[in-house]
Amino acid sequence: MISVNDLRTGLTIQVEGEVYSVVEFLHVKPGKGAAFVRTKLKNVKTGAVREMTFRAGERVERAIVETKQMQFLYEADGEYFFMDTNDYNQISLRRDDLGDAPRYLLENMVIGIQFFEGSPIGVDLPTTVNLKVIETEPGFRGDTATGATKPAKLETGITVQVPLFIEQGEVIKVDTRTGEYLSRA
Repeated sequence: MISVNDLRTGLTIQVEGEVYSVVEFLHVKPGKGAAFVRTKLKNVKTGAVREMTFRAGERVERAIVETKQMQFLYEADGEYFFMDTNDYNQISLRRDDLGDAPRYLLENMVIGIQFFEGSPIGVDLPTTVNLKVIETEPGFRGDTATGATKPAKLETGITVQVPLFIEQGEVIKVDTRTGEYLSRA
């Protein structure tokens, strides 16, 4: 058990049987009345963000979340199979458990999978991934003055907006948090 006064961004806690990651916190001491801590918590399983207020000094249970490096093997019928790179054990996760991760997964990619009490609860994708452009319209000379973009379909099936100079077959860097084009790889 830890005091809510000791909360920090990124800390995982257990509230009402659910595991949350602290996104934001603010210790408030009003001129009149008792102090309190206003928090913004992200549910680790669902990704939903919830605002909660605690009385100063109130105690919450700390959740110990273990992250294992696992290699993505393949997808079959909505099940995604991963292998632990240390002991070669395999697990499978449903598409619902992965959130946006399937949009960026390539075979043999190593990602972090979070475990709480032995069961997987979430994934940690790298901040950026390199993906190949498999389909896009050709850019025309002279169209670059306005910073215009065009849609490009990538090897995982997602479509992102890219600058006009990007051609089919090129490898680009994509931000996994926003789904936006960053640069050529």
